[in-house]
Amino acid sequence: MNRRTTSAPPEPSAAPGPSSPPPRPPRRLRLPSWLPVDPYVLALLATVGLASLLPVSGGAAEVASGASTGAVGLLFFLYGARLSTGEVVEGLKHWRLHVTVLACTFVVFPLLGLATAGLVPYVLTPQLQAGVLFLCLVPSTVQSSIAFTSIARGNVPAAICAGSFSSLIGIVITPLLAALLIGGGTVGVSVDSLLRIVAQLLLPFLAGQLLRRWIVGFLARHKRVLGLVDRGSVLLVVYTAFSEGVVTGIWHQVTPVRLAGLLAVEAVLLAAMLAATWYGGKRLGFDRGDRIAIQFAGSKKSLAAGLPMATVLFGAGASLAVLPLMLFHQMQLMVCAVIAKRRSRDEEPDAAERAGSPDAVAAGAAARTA
Repeated sequence: MNRRTTSAPPEPSAAPGPSSPPPRPPRRLRLPSWLPVDPYVLALLATVGLASLLPVSGGAAEVASGASTGAVGLLFFLYGARLSTGEVVEGLKHWRLHVTVLACTFVVFPLLGLATAGLVPYVLTPQLQAGVLFLCLVPSTVQSSIAFTSIARGNVPAAICAGSFSSLIGIVITPLLAALLIGGGTVGVSVDSLLRIVAQLLLPFLAGQLLRRWIVGFLARHKRVLGLVDRGSVLLVVYTAFSEGVVTGIWHQVTPVRLAGLLAVEAVLLAAMLAATWYGGKRLGFDRGDRIAIQFAGSKKSLAAGLPMATVLFGAGASLAVLPLMLFHQMQLMVCAVIAKRRSRDEEPDAAERAGSPDAVAAGAAARTA
């Protein structure tokens, strides 16, 4: 009698051994690595497009304006809460670097902005030139300066303090410089406007500093969410400002030829400041880490600080005045992202230069710890 055999059920597959390749994670949609476009830049462009197609007006515009004012106050409150008082005190020791960044921001930039007056009316209209000059008076950025300095392996504490000092000083310096250099009835600077800017930017920052010890843990635990709040605040201000501009006909005042000329002027301006901060820092004897912080803090302008100031100073003409700042902000993010990635792959040339000089090595170490 033949025994009937049945095939055994297939055994479950064994766990992958050491030689088995690990399972591939699901692929996520990402921008190509060679494309230096930050998603935030795309969000800014989309916000401008939304404001152009669906501008807010009437009573809704007043609500949006109040919301944007509150959002900016929250933004500077978070700036103040994140900045450690110890970092500020430590950063003050590196005064040469901060003086250099402030000179780039409030002296070199304004001089270049004044030089653009020779481009009127051939390349720029008087209104666009006033906007270019205004962007040259705006303080430096905080977050992007820190981020790019970190990517490029630069002096991050110096970038933190330099950006923060520039923002605080700019609350007073920017309106005064705007009144002095732009003037002509274009900018309305008064005691009331200065108080409004201080109330909107400086007081929330100081409140964040005072409450930092109690909320710093909460901020650390919700860093990603608060980052979205930061960027969302700026997007709301952009939407409100450009909605007002669309209602007043901003796109009828800027032809494609003028817009192309404005982009060319800003590209030259950014290239000049990137070169001046990098090679100027070398001439002044700063090491590589400090030069990186100087380049990223001294060549960029803050959209978050410039927008509310323009709203107060320019009134109904704020949308046209902030158009150069908007374009420059996006340009600086894309260009500096490329530079930061390249700097991160560079070898430190200062190490080879200082190898034969013990005194220079000691001096460089002291500068980095300052």
